[in-house]
Amino acid sequence: MFSFTGKILSLTAASLMVTTAIASAQSDELIAAAKAEGQLTTIALPHDWCGYGAVIDGFKKKYPEITINELNPDAGSSDEIEAIKANKDNKGPQAPDVIDVGLSYGPAAKADGLIQPYKVATWDSIPDSAKDAEGYWYGDYYGVLSFEVNKDLVPNPPADWADLLKDEYKNSVALAGDPRASNQAIQGVYAAGLSKGAAAGEAAGTSGLEFFKELNAKGNFVPVIGKAATLAQGQTPILITWDYNALAGRDTLNGNPPVDVVVPKSGVVAGVYIQAISAYAPHPNAAKLWMEYLYSDEGQLGWLAGYCHPIRFNDLAKNGKIPQEMMDKLPPAAAYEAAVFPSLDEQAAAKEAITKNWDSVVGANVQ
Repeated sequence: MFSFTGKILSLTAASLMVTTAIASAQSDELIAAAKAEGQLTTIALPHDWCGYGAVIDGFKKKYPEITINELNPDAGSSDEIEAIKANKDNKGPQAPDVIDVGLSYGPAAKADGLIQPYKVATWDSIPDSAKDAEGYWYGDYYGVLSFEVNKDLVPNPPADWADLLKDEYKNSVALAGDPRASNQAIQGVYAAGLSKGAAAGEAAGTSGLEFFKELNAKGNFVPVIGKAATLAQGQTPILITWDYNALAGRDTLNGNPPVDVVVPKSGVVAGVYIQAISAYAPHPNAAKLWMEYLYSDEGQLGWLAGYCHPIRFNDLAKNGKIPQEMMDKLPPAAAYEAAVFPSLDEQAAAKEAITKNWDSVVGANVQ
């Protein structure tokens, strides 16, 4: 199983006092500058995704002088990148300050000059494998692809990807995004490919397309962007989504209908999402303050409350910062033992294969 490891700093008491004083001074200066800007523009942050509603509320409570302008909560990672490109010369409310996108989008955004570097105070507790060394992007949380199932309509939930092809699941299976633009949906297709024994990277992407071609031809695939509401209404009774979204959806529906959350036996793909600040951010200081909040203990625990594994999870656990009642709500660790974390190269190759060939191979217009 993938394991994050962070750096361990060795500081004398004196140097620690100096470092803390400097960080505090920088923080006070940053807070003042952010409050002077008075606004932060986010994009693609649904309140039921990864506990973001409570995280946003926490930031507002801490910094009431800063208004959060939330753009297009249901946008995909590609939409976020395009929003930066489209608003390079726009300092108005349609220009995002920050983005939260799939891991594979980070290096490309950096190469295209769309994001700017910034290292938060807790930088050293973010694993090296999940951040850009220069600070252009950094992992925020991760989860695994799962099946969220409406038990009223699906009394026998699927246990693995191959089960989705059974006749009993006709008009039942949906992705939680458009696989031509959404990282979550792309990873869902990729996971299906891995479950068929395909090699990581392009091969798994191609194999995943063939799986969804068969799923669509059998009439089991529903070309609708699935959400908790469509699952509850019966439009998409089996939803392929990140485990944290599925668990949050289960809580939101509160037994109406009853929901099962299944981590498949094979093709268990873990996905890391990343944060970055737009190179053209109209409110750069508010953006930096937002990052400081997200990577503080409070912000990280906010994501964990939303069933995401925050990127600083190991550091928080080591230092006894995670309440036991929060740990008790998470799925058992055994469910994650088969999880694989695709490399950036593997993700990039799979993403290209899936986004370019979905229409020609699967032919389902997801919307």
